[in-house]
Amino acid sequence: MRTLTSLAAGFALALTLSACQKPTTAVSADDLSLGNPKAPVTVIEYASVACPHCGDWNNNVFGPFKAKYIDTGKVHYVAREALTGDPAIAAAGFLTARCAGKDKYFLVTEAVYRAQPQMFNGQPHDILLNIARSVGLTDAQFEACISDQAAQRALNARWDHYMRDDKVNSTPTFIINGKRYDKGELSMPELDQAIADAAKRGTIGS
Repeated sequence: MRTLTSLAAGFALALTLSACQKPTTAVSADDLSLGNPKAPVTVIEYASVACPHCGDWNNNVFGPFKAKYIDTGKVHYVAREALTGDPAIAAAGFLTARCAGKDKYFLVTEAVYRAQPQMFNGQPHDILLNIARSVGLTDAQFEACISDQAAQRALNARWDHYMRDDKVNSTPTFIINGKRYDKGELSMPELDQAIADAAKRGTIGS
């Protein structure tokens, strides 16, 4: 039976960052997002599918937040992948989500967040394989996906950039129209206030 152990070694490789990095608030082609890109407020979340605090926020707050702000066109939500918690599980989860395609990316990350207790106490490979199957990936595609060295290096480079240049050292961290919130999970009342403040500022700044 294949495990996720080999991924940990892959993410220990030395990586070279591009000489020109986009500022924290610039949404790039590497980012996965939901909602209207022209919304007055952009919420960037740095999170890991292997981070319990990120899982709690996803499972308890993200649904109401999405319904109130993303689905109504008030917020453009941008997800940025962090390798906190168990980095091998986080990497495998994100690689699987990207292999599923942009239209299914958030279905995979949602399923991984929901399955955290089972993954932390069982066989994460088998659980991720079942998630991959549920979004149409074959077993062979899943194995190729989590073994893709180029994709692993790209993911690790993004996370290295977030830590070095965006100064992200804990998850979840939120950037809301340029203002950093890095004390952990934000409740709905806290999000309501942060989004209202961001709307008043009106522009995205660093």
